[in-house]
Amino acid sequence: MPTEAQKLHASFPSANFLRRLAAWIYDFLVACAMIMLATGLALGAAAIATSLGWVVLPEGMDHAEFIDQGPWLSLFLLAVLALFFGYFWKTSGQTVGMRAWRLKLQQRDGSRLTHKQVALRLLTCCFGLGHLWVLVDFKNRRAWQDYAAKTELVTLSKEANQLFYWKEL
Repeated sequence: MPTEAQKLHASFPSANFLRRLAAWIYDFLVACAMIMLATGLALGAAAIATSLGWVVLPEGMDHAEFIDQGPWLSLFLLAVLALFFGYFWKTSGQTVGMRAWRLKLQQRDGSRLTHKQVALRLLTCCFGLGHLWVLVDFKNRRAWQDYAAKTELVTLSKEANQLFYWKEL
């Protein structure tokens, strides 16, 4: 049986491309900050490891070169971004950019996403390029990742966005 919140959120229209793009830009800026923070933490961890003698750097190599060897830094940064977006999609259905533009990610019945749906969205979003499909899909206004994960991105009213936000706090 759907809850009152699910009934409320199931009735909102699908988000259009411009609103998605605006939220994507906000979230891109937040993601850049997350990448900078995570890279700084990785550099700090490398510096601590060398100062404790756990790692010895080859002659002429600095910590940045050390952490950039192989795919490990890239995999770490992808994991940080996946955890960041996955956490917000799973817990509230709204990232910072989505909240600012009154967008909410939900299942088709208005309920929150499952772990499987979050993983599918992360794997199929193509770093935001999946939203371009909204320009072609006039009827449903759903992105690739929406179809793959059986989700939808809806535009909330101002009142619903505020109500939803305060319920989460």
